[in-house]
Amino acid sequence: MRTTKVQLEDRLAGEQQTLALPLRALLHKQPVVCGEALSVREAAAIMHERGVGSVVVVDADSRPVGIFSERDLVAAVAGASDTQPVAELMSREPIALPAHAFAYEAALAMIGNRIRHVLVTDDERLVGVVSERDMFSLQRLGLGELTTEIRLAGEVATLENIAAEIRRLTRLLVEQGVAAEQLTLYVSVLNDRLCQRVIEVVRKRHQWEQISWCWLVLGSEGRLEQTFSTDQDNGIIFSAHDGADPANVRSRLLPFAREVNEALDACGFRWCKGNIMASNPALCLSVEEWRAKMGGWLANWEPQALLDATIYFDFRPLYGDATLAAGLRHWVLERTPAYPAFLRQMAQNALRARPALGTLRDFATEDVPNAPHSIDLKAYGVRLFVDAARIYALAQGLPQTNTVERLRAAGPGTRMKPTAIEATIDAFLAIQQLRLRNQASQEVLLEDTANRIDPDKLNELDRHILKESFRLARKLQQGLALDYQV
Repeated sequence: MRTTKVQLEDRLAGEQQTLALPLRALLHKQPVVCGEALSVREAAAIMHERGVGSVVVVDADSRPVGIFSERDLVAAVAGASDTQPVAELMSREPIALPAHAFAYEAALAMIGNRIRHVLVTDDERLVGVVSERDMFSLQRLGLGELTTEIRLAGEVATLENIAAEIRRLTRLLVEQGVAAEQLTLYVSVLNDRLCQRVIEVVRKRHQWEQISWCWLVLGSEGRLEQTFSTDQDNGIIFSAHDGADPANVRSRLLPFAREVNEALDACGFRWCKGNIMASNPALCLSVEEWRAKMGGWLANWEPQALLDATIYFDFRPLYGDATLAAGLRHWVLERTPAYPAFLRQMAQNALRARPALGTLRDFATEDVPNAPHSIDLKAYGVRLFVDAARIYALAQGLPQTNTVERLRAAGPGTRMKPTAIEATIDAFLAIQQLRLRNQASQEVLLEDTANRIDPDKLNELDRHILKESFRLARKLQQGLALDYQV
């Protein structure tokens, strides 16, 4: 039975304490391990004796190198190879997180990778294993139930109802004070699963062969930073077999893309007014065409090229052959540092928007229809962090697309000290939190007011946090201006 609003409210208060705990606090017993040379038969005996369904395979320094599970055991027995070393049959590169990571990060890893266990390490050495059973957060919050419903949905109409439920759950999480980083990741992961299922449902109605393709998500979705107010930003990258004409391949993919875009619109992902969607022929391109487009932006400093780069360079694969997107990412990152003039122009363009700090008063506000005396938290808040993080990541050839991950990865290569990096991240997340709270409080979410707040209606603490967050945005921009001499 689907979880009700009242049930969720009753469960959430205690649940947030669990989600906010470091993984180390959830470890209550030693992990079951074995060495790489142990035979399948011996590993099976350990699993039977300890009553577990898997054993972690570690090297001589207690670093996890794989997992040997009941599924691997069945494969070994079927092949009459129970004397083989487990190293030959184990699943390699297990998902692991450091002991200081939070429980919600493990929950996201389980959802994203469709697994039930996450390894916990300290200085790369295995210290424990956490499971769904340890946290129960996937079921208690309804996330596991929602992902199951998504996976079983056979019609777009069913997915429309699930999308509405995701939005209701998100509002509950905002009301319960779930942190912005955690919340936007939850929203993005659930929306990913929903969009993937939409693509699967629509794909069954379209037939083509000899085409490798991948659905790309761009903008905030590409950064895993979606909020309540979001439209579609997507595209397709493809590679035709046997040297087929890209135009012919495109003509076969576009009807499919159009139907997916329409289905996503029905699910609440608004039709993009700028037509940044896969059904646009200019965004349904072969590998070579995407390279030409992005290479053209690197060599072109026109305003539209710079604007396009801020959207498209945040791409990530959502469905299909992810190696196509990975190859394009590698191609872009390999070339971007060689275009310092392009990065300088991006920095100059990023500095056109300034934090909404006033000279005589605390904040610089605007009077716009339906929102007098307001601040746009997206245009004059989060965008400042997003743009700076993107430039630093591209300059250093880093693959991350999420703003927080970009700042953490790129920070050591900038003038910022580690404490300044974390303070900058906290400022970005504080503004995101205020955005989410503002959007969740609106009964009818209007596109032109979704990101606007009246600072005079904030309490004293929120005003202080917002002001300090804007000041840190200004310091980030000052560093960007100094690095690129603009």
